[in-house]
Amino acid sequence: MATVPSVSYSITVRLEVPAGGKAVSLLTHAVENAGGVVTALDVTNAGHEKLRIDVTCAAKDADHVQAIVDSLGAVEGVAIHKVSDRTFLMHLGGKIEMQSKVPLRNRDELSMAYTPGVARVSLAIARNPEDARRLTIKRNSVAVVTDGSAVLGLGNIGPAAALPVMEGKAALFKRFAGIDAWPICLDTQDVDEIVATVRAIAPGFGGINLEDISAPRCFEVERRLRELLDIPVFHDDQHGTAICVLAALTNALKVVGKEISEVRIAMAGAGAAGTAVLRLLLAAGARNVVVCDYLGAVHLGRDDLDESLRWIAEHTNGDGYGGDLRGAVKGADVFIGVSAPGILTGDDVATMAKDAVVFALANPEPEVSPDDAREHAAVVATGRSDYPNQINNVLAFPGVFRGLLDAQADGVTQEMLLAAARALAAVVTSEELGPNYIIPSVFHPDVANAVAAAVRESAGGRARGFTEA
Repeated sequence: MATVPSVSYSITVRLEVPAGGKAVSLLTHAVENAGGVVTALDVTNAGHEKLRIDVTCAAKDADHVQAIVDSLGAVEGVAIHKVSDRTFLMHLGGKIEMQSKVPLRNRDELSMAYTPGVARVSLAIARNPEDARRLTIKRNSVAVVTDGSAVLGLGNIGPAAALPVMEGKAALFKRFAGIDAWPICLDTQDVDEIVATVRAIAPGFGGINLEDISAPRCFEVERRLRELLDIPVFHDDQHGTAICVLAALTNALKVVGKEISEVRIAMAGAGAAGTAVLRLLLAAGARNVVVCDYLGAVHLGRDDLDESLRWIAEHTNGDGYGGDLRGAVKGADVFIGVSAPGILTGDDVATMAKDAVVFALANPEPEVSPDDAREHAAVVATGRSDYPNQINNVLAFPGVFRGLLDAQADGVTQEMLLAAARALAAVVTSEELGPNYIIPSVFHPDVANAVAAAVRESAGGRARGFTEA
């Protein structure tokens, strides 16, 4: 699928041009002729003979950046001074910081915030450990934990390379829910070591957000931590995705006038996200689902089933279909992809039932071209920001943890996830609902509060453990 210029590849080119002549007017044309988009043009220094100009533009990828720079450099009289990648500039020195909430202006304030006054607070917590939620950052803190084994779509790139992503996650927690989140990037991919480390640091946090840990290890890590800890453990790649998918599907089915219990669903992806999506769909009433991995449909007749795939086989594909994804999609009402790019075509979507729903969520390149899918499906959603109906986990996790922390919950239940999905879907009003608006924007002011309120109510003050369908 052809890409388009994106702010992810935004650059600022500092150049010098003659003060007279056509060079200035030719700069925008040079960028556009190279396929870029000019977003700003600033004169930063002016003289009688020369002008210094910063041209900011969006490109498609690194090669396209170079093509744009070359195009600018080819303009007569232009001298390139510096090319700055705006994304890298944003990340210089990291994206988050710690700030004190209390003033430290004199000895009195220092004595209360630290020694000797703080000793009284420590002794109070020693007598009643539950007071840590009231008297420390524990009440509003989440650890964002990764081992760097499945970062975005980049794969196993390790903990240091995962840190910018975890910083971004922490920034989103703060921006959308006022939660203080801390990146914890572990230099181990051993399940026992991950579990032991998270258990050891847990006293300082009110919740654990597992992130970008590859399947199937992520299932065991989450299960064991839920058993060991008295704070919520939430794997966003699984449950955040599931909440958003169910919310979007709830509204998509309203658009096409179908019921979740009656539709036939074909899924691509049986990993962490796919399994969690499936569990929540079944809990919400889905009855006819076929899940495919890279070997084809998952069914009880396969001889390669691990524990996770066997669970899928036992709860789906009642007819024992053993073919490939294209066969599973034929006649289906819904396709949900959380797998790999370009595995379906518009012709495959054309074989689906009337008023089909297509969620092609592989990112940045979906399972099927959204443009091709829209020719045949009634509703199309992706994980991309340059198409309508973006399904993005930031719609879920800030509000979910806000509700969990406010309720002082010590676990997460399936009912909480369902409540979060219902609340997220309800943010889209009946007047707004349509084929191109089934899920609210991540910047919608009501999203986090609505999800938090639903989770808080479902928690009922305290939640115990995690129960699954």
